[in-house]
Amino acid sequence: MMKEIERKFLTEKVPFVLTDFPEQKIRQSYLHLSPTIRIRQTDNRFFLTIKGKGHLAREEYELEITAEEYQGLLQKAETPAVEKKRYLVPVTQGLTAEVDVYEGALAGLITTEVEFPSEEAAKAFVPPAWFGEDVTADKRYKNTFLAVHGIPAEKE
Repeated sequence: MMKEIERKFLTEKVPFVLTDFPEQKIRQSYLHLSPTIRIRQTDNRFFLTIKGKGHLAREEYELEITAEEYQGLLQKAETPAVEKKRYLVPVTQGLTAEVDVYEGALAGLITTEVEFPSEEAAKAFVPPAWFGEDVTADKRYKNTFLAVHGIPAEKE
């Protein structure tokens, strides 16, 4: 299994035009919440992902599947789909910010995630001000929580 190391931010406003950057259309549903077992369609590709527990760093196993396998597994989803457009924005040190603009029931929510090569790099990263509040450790902004409960009504 690979280790996913990422920080997540609650973004209120992006100071540039997102459509100037590469875009991915994402639709994902959860077959199980603990452990996290997710199916995702990214444009015309399909994935089954298993994620371990954690906030900043956690185990992750991802397998590409066929459209037919995705459709079959979709029938077993425990949650409504999370739909979003992801924009890939280059930031410092060769990193990429994944700016997610949510759609459907989560419309109005924008988050920004950055994946890192190590926990040390993640902790040392100084985000641009536009990223917003760091919600890496706030479970209410995990996609599993958003799929079940929607946009958090207030900050903790």
